[in-house]
Amino acid sequence: MAVKLDPIAEFREDHRKVRDGILEITDALKEKDVQKAREILGQLNVLVGPHFRYEEEHLYPALRTFLGEYVDQLIKEHNNVIDTAKVCASLLSRDSLTDKESEEAAKAAMQLLIHVSNCDGLAILSERLSSKEMDRLAESYAEARTKGVPLLEWADTIRKK
Repeated sequence: MAVKLDPIAEFREDHRKVRDGILEITDALKEKDVQKAREILGQLNVLVGPHFRYEEEHLYPALRTFLGEYVDQLIKEHNNVIDTAKVCASLLSRDSLTDKESEEAAKAAMQLLIHVSNCDGLAILSERLSSKEMDRLAESYAEARTKGVPLLEWADTIRKK
């Protein structure tokens, strides 16, 4: 029998990885190390796709009981993250960046930390869900990870608009 994941622990660990990735990509952008920034963005794209999918398809609906319409704000934040990731991917498809481009991309990346911080607070609300709901969330999280659709692909092909 497979070990059931702890959705709260996994959720928080994802946030730590994203936080660290954002800080690393910001440093790479400031140094105009396009190759390193591109690699980090690729890693974040793979990590965040299943995470966002889990949040929007399962966690946010479950937390609507506590948060009501604030869930809609979280989805808007996801829209901003996706838009920022697309801009960064476009910039990083080039061989080099101007000083202005690297500075703007670094600032945009740092803005994503706000969402990571806000979103991590949802873990404390998740603790109040029933064990049955937590089991469903664990299965949903595992399924999203198994499917492993990267963020930008998920946003363009699967995500409900």
